[in-house]
Amino acid sequence: MTPLKNAARAEVDRHADALIRLSEQLHADPETAWEEHRAAAAVPELLDRAGFAVTSKYLGLDTAFHASFGSGPTRIALCAEYDALPGLGHACGHNLIAAGSVGAALGLAAVADDAGVTVEVYGTPAEEGGGGKIELLDRGAFADVDLAMMVHPAPVDVAEARPFAVSHSKISYTGKSAHAAAYPEAGINAADAFTVAQVAIGLLRQQLPASARVHGVVTHAGDAPNAIPEHASGRWYVRAETLSELSEVEPRVLRAFEAGAVATGCELSVEPESKPYAEFRADEAALAAYRANALELGRTFAPDGTASRMNRASTDMGNVSQVVPAIHPYIGIGSLPAINHQREFAAHCVGGTAQRALLDGAIALAWTGVDRAVAP
Repeated sequence: MTPLKNAARAEVDRHADALIRLSEQLHADPETAWEEHRAAAAVPELLDRAGFAVTSKYLGLDTAFHASFGSGPTRIALCAEYDALPGLGHACGHNLIAAGSVGAALGLAAVADDAGVTVEVYGTPAEEGGGGKIELLDRGAFADVDLAMMVHPAPVDVAEARPFAVSHSKISYTGKSAHAAAYPEAGINAADAFTVAQVAIGLLRQQLPASARVHGVVTHAGDAPNAIPEHASGRWYVRAETLSELSEVEPRVLRAFEAGAVATGCELSVEPESKPYAEFRADEAALAAYRANALELGRTFAPDGTASRMNRASTDMGNVSQVVPAIHPYIGIGSLPAINHQREFAAHCVGGTAQRALLDGAIALAWTGVDRAVAP
């Protein structure tokens, strides 16, 4: 192991207790997309104390931040996610992502001068459907970054991210209320429009590409059983292998929602919740370096199979990877049979195995940053 990597690891180890506390603090106080005010204040505190220049409300986003250290020619960016899932808390482990990226940044900062690195940390809100990184990209973030990285918790270790492209939409139907027993013919049933649409989507699936995914939830469909629902709303995702394939699949799905409106006489509204998330374009050299560094730490990568499929989960980090070199590996927290987006997985995102994954991930990312900086 090189002196630079030894020094980076020592710095992560020196801050281990503080990084674990940060992760546990976030886990105990989950905040959902665009509402991560306490997290956006807590995550950069260690960086500020270590001499990073911290900018809150970065680029006009209330729950984003930017932190930088050093002035070397190689710019290494770490992405910190910290939003939680509605109703499930940190069931995707973003508390570990945030603390791991802070740890990696601290490790790199310790060798920034000798390695010729400028270390940057981007606090990126609203990954769970809100597209925070896309908003940051649109406002000029990540310009001229040489490598952007983060590591995501999963049941097992997987090096390469292969996420689906995805669109997120709010679907709303407007009908007309009426007494369901006395005047049913006077009503226009918005809840029925969703029923028609979901049947149409179910039938459509037979003709969709094998890589396509369509799923959603009805979030409101009436208030009283004796009143025909005047309003109904839901959130729907459409996924495909690439943005190009998504552009072909999504209009077919939207026609199913149009069918619900036509059949019932309701008005349909489709409102994008963010710009579409892109597929991931991994930087092969950085991916190979991360894999080697993780193996050096004693990590073991899982073979293809059900346990490793978290690497297909969509992420707005895919949009970052379309603009700058990037990697998005997954680190196992020993959660099986619990998997991401389950309450049981959230429970595994604190404690001994999660702590080891947090520190290993931070060290592996820091070492990968060193590898990029000193590469011939």
